[in-house]
Amino acid sequence: MVRLPSYTTSLALTHSTRPATTQSASRLGPICSELTSAIPSCTFPTIDKTAFSMLVPELRDALINSNHENGPYSHPYQIAIVGIETHICVTQTALDLLAEGHRVYVLTDGVSSCHEGERSVALERLRTEGAIITTSESFLYECMGDANIPE
Repeated sequence: MVRLPSYTTSLALTHSTRPATTQSASRLGPICSELTSAIPSCTFPTIDKTAFSMLVPELRDALINSNHENGPYSHPYQIAIVGIETHICVTQTALDLLAEGHRVYVLTDGVSSCHEGERSVALERLRTEGAIITTSESFLYECMGDANIPE
């Protein structure tokens, strides 16, 4: 079960870029309403895909060409991942991002699998591959860095 309040607060407070993808939306449906209503609009349009990894060419190009209020994004990025089917889409996305040299955070309270055994195996594999396995609250405070921030 995804703990939406911590995750959505993280996004709002970190002013993060929020790209989103759907997996064959015509067959599996759109992003759940709990997320779309709780999270400020995505910085990029939602990209529908059939690849299991979120890092499809359209998203890669959008990230490379995007601008932030403080100028172009630096490379490598620090990327937090949430999603369903940890052992499939989350794993393939994280591995692709790690292969490109990005710092990847997998938020354990924001990922799931239909079979709990798959989730734990995937998280251990991703930890071994170099992803940072953490919680949304831990990630939020790491992004904040100091209790004295204006938000």
